[in-house]
Amino acid sequence: MDLRPFRTADLDRLLELTIATFGPFYEESFRGIVGDTVMENQHGNWRENYRNTWQSLNDPDNGKYVVVAEDHGEIVGFIAWSMSQPKHNGAIEMLAVEPAHRRHHVASSLCAHVFDDLRRHGIEVVSLGTGGDEFHAPARALYDSLGMTPLAVVVYYKTL
Repeated sequence: MDLRPFRTADLDRLLELTIATFGPFYEESFRGIVGDTVMENQHGNWRENYRNTWQSLNDPDNGKYVVVAEDHGEIVGFIAWSMSQPKHNGAIEMLAVEPAHRRHHVASSLCAHVFDDLRRHGIEVVSLGTGGDEFHAPARALYDSLGMTPLAVVVYYKTL
């Protein structure tokens, strides 16, 4: 597996991977937990939201970066992060790995790359957010294995 910087030509493939990775969360997990009304209100345009997010996810002039993982020239994952040097902190914005390549250290390699890059830039703290639902259990296990400290946040929804 090779890690390399984002290229503009990657955009369509990375958007496709993003939608394939997080679609089951929105359409099955989140919708199943909160119901159709809350789903439509909060994330009814989730695909379009990801399209918009990808327009500015890689912006090195503003401290935003994306690295792609390739296996034999095929994109199998990516990680996006940002950093604020004045505050000495960074944030992992998004991480996705193709299902066939999960549990093969792609995500941990991507995270290690980001941690090293942040350290090189004098960043002292990195954060990320993930869900507490069953869909996100593998992500939580990864972040636990990387020595990250979880802080539970509870968000309540109610259909009126």
